[in-house]
Amino acid sequence: MKDNICQYFGRRIRVLRLNASLSQEQLASICDLDRTYIGGIERGERNPTLKNIFRLSKALNVPMSILFDQLESTDE
Repeated sequence: MKDNICQYFGRRIRVLRLNASLSQEQLASICDLDRTYIGGIERGERNPTLKNIFRLSKALNVPMSILFDQLESTDE
């Protein structure tokens, strides 16, 4: 289940980042994170901490709940 959650979360981050017209590098800079970390999140390879999820939500100007929208419908 972890892999599915991370992949779903990564796709959500990517869509929201693109909607905000931000590159991975720009988002990473705003969040004070490394660009490769953002890429890893978007590919579902990284499991971000709550602190980093908060940073991402602020940088993308969305409530944290939007990042988890429809998460319950992912396959276990």
